[in-house]
Amino acid sequence: MSKTVLVLGAGIGGIVAAETLRRRLPRTDRVIVIDQAEQHFFPPSLLWLMVGERSVGNITRPLDRLAARGVEFVHATVKRIDPVRREVELDGGATLRGDALIIALGAEYAPDTIPGLSEAGHCIYTLAGATAIHESLAQFSGGRIVVLTATPQYKCPAAPYEAAMLVDAFCRNKGVRGQTRIDLYAAEAGPMLTAGPAISAAMRGMVEQRDIAYHPEHQIKTADTQARRLAFANGAEAAFDLLFYVPPHKAPSVVKEANLVNESGWIPVDRNTLQTQYENVFAIGDVTTIPLKMGRPLPKAGVLAHGQAEVVAHNLACAWTGKGTPRRFGGEGSCFIEIGDGRAAMGSGNFFAEPLPQMNMRQPSRIWHIGKVLYEKFWWSIVIFTVNFH
Repeated sequence: MSKTVLVLGAGIGGIVAAETLRRRLPRTDRVIVIDQAEQHFFPPSLLWLMVGERSVGNITRPLDRLAARGVEFVHATVKRIDPVRREVELDGGATLRGDALIIALGAEYAPDTIPGLSEAGHCIYTLAGATAIHESLAQFSGGRIVVLTATPQYKCPAAPYEAAMLVDAFCRNKGVRGQTRIDLYAAEAGPMLTAGPAISAAMRGMVEQRDIAYHPEHQIKTADTQARRLAFANGAEAAFDLLFYVPPHKAPSVVKEANLVNESGWIPVDRNTLQTQYENVFAIGDVTTIPLKMGRPLPKAGVLAHGQAEVVAHNLACAWTGKGTPRRFGGEGSCFIEIGDGRAAMGSGNFFAEPLPQMNMRQPSRIWHIGKVLYEKFWWSIVIFTVNFH
């Protein structure tokens, strides 16, 4: 008998899971992806969009192109999840049931939980925000730019630090860096702390070498749009002309209403198989929480969602076809760290190592920047057709 997999969410994890399943399963089995967006965009390219090195058209593709790969796409919002029956209800009233359910709904952004934040600045993690950042930088002639993380834990831990360095390079190339102050206010105690103290120190060093003032442990409390002023929980204040922020994150309400989350507010899973407490119900990527021995959760990052998706899809195919050997997600990951001017560093290692993650940082070079460009091309070539870059 044929089987059906429902993949909820068409981000990096959801796309990789669907593509891998489609290659491994018989054509009589159905792979259905459900997402409220009509377009897929590649999140790592948002940083380049911010500084004008990509356009929206470069980094987006219609999700209905998945049909050409044999993956069914349903454009809808998931309104209810029944993990026992592996059933989902969509906003149009339709109900779908699967033999397996892969929840890849990601993290939602909640800037409105901080008074004034969404009105005062632009979000680094959205297409609209990255586009607005580029437009504001194009008109910028000098002043104070603030890059801000609103909470200590957020997805893509390197991104705000990369953003600050790319803004520095943009302003230098534009000839306004001498008239510009760049401040990075972080709610966390240091950059990328889950990767260990050496990586954290290296990242901070790269930021401060570019005359970017770094202010750790500054928890934003309010943003005043009219006065262009930020207030922090520790009593500090800061002025800004441009504000680029990483917003607070939360799990989608639909997974909370399905009682899939724990006290962390995210879905707990087996760290090696990504299975939830329910049979044949898996969760991958940013919507999950996986505690580490060091006391922090596994970072939310696209490369980790990619690896998790491959493991889940491979193991489902093994179970249903009887072919192959099951795999385990081992916590390995890597990250290109853009610093501007066509150069990048590379961090890689194992987050599941104990007592601390074992990570290495390779020094910035053009090679690692080219590596990220090639990965971007690879992504589009295997996922939703090829794309031309300028």
